Amino acid sequence: MVYSMTAFARQQADTPAGQVIWELRSVNHRYLEPHFRLPDSFRELEPALRELMKKHLNRGKVECALRLQSGQQVQALNLNQPLLKQLNQAITAATASVPTAAAANVLDILQWPGVMENETVDAKVVQQATLQAFEDCLKTVSHRRAREGQSLADLILQRLDNMGSLVAKVEAHLPEALAAQRQQLQHRLADMLGERENAANPERLEQEMVILAQKADVAEELDRLRTHIQEVKAIIKRPEPIGRRLDFMMQELNREANTLSSKSLTTVTTQAAVEMKVQIEQMREQIQNIE
Repeated sequence: MVYSMTAFARQQADTPAGQVIWELRSVNHRYLEPHFRLPDSFRELEPALRELMKKHLNRGKVECALRLQSGQQVQALNLNQPLLKQLNQAITAATASVPTAAAANVLDILQWPGVMENETVDAKVVQQATLQAFEDCLKTVSHRRAREGQSLADLILQRLDNMGSLVAKVEAHLPEALAAQRQQLQHRLADMLGERENAANPERLEQEMVILAQKADVAEELDRLRTHIQEVKAIIKRPEPIGRRLDFMMQELNREANTLSSKSLTTVTTQAAVEMKVQIEQMREQIQNIE
């Protein structure tokens, strides 16, 4: 599976403290480099968040932003029944002792410290929900990176097939190119030595042809190009991060294409070498986004 390093995902979840909203944005990078923007009350989660990210991503710069939207609902209020009973007994006793005293106000009783108890929020429950939402968001990012990565792999495989066709074209053209060079060399020798002397010295022509053939021999370059193309295809199928390997293989392919260009005998070979380098550069641009 080929993974891109660019993706975006958003995930939200309800917690007792309100709604948590994660936004993750991933771009290409040499290593895995997370950046967190968290509310102060969630800072302690960062180590756990980093560990979760390592489980799902291998490379890329990942911006992680968390927002908390407090709940709009009114928190449940509970009466402290034992304290309320004690207050009622105290008020009754005070009224009996001081009949002229004003009657107790219910709101005053409710405002007595400890009578009303707010429902407390369990911090662990909030943290667990936040971590789960983060992992769900990571899964979405990973899925989208895989989907884009497959598109990148298809583009690379298409360009590799184009290069394979170019290699075959050059290979098929070599005998014709050497024959044309032999004929051209014969004409040159005839001009320099004269028809009569050239006919008397056929070994001179053969010597020159041997030297030319050695200089123009690109069989090894074509074999290495074909081998590198197959290796890149094999790398794409590996179940691991492959971006760095692919980048290295692009360097190897480019080296062979340059050598092929320098040994070119005809415009056909030259044009094929140039087109190969164009294909390699296009692949290199795509590989920069592969994990």
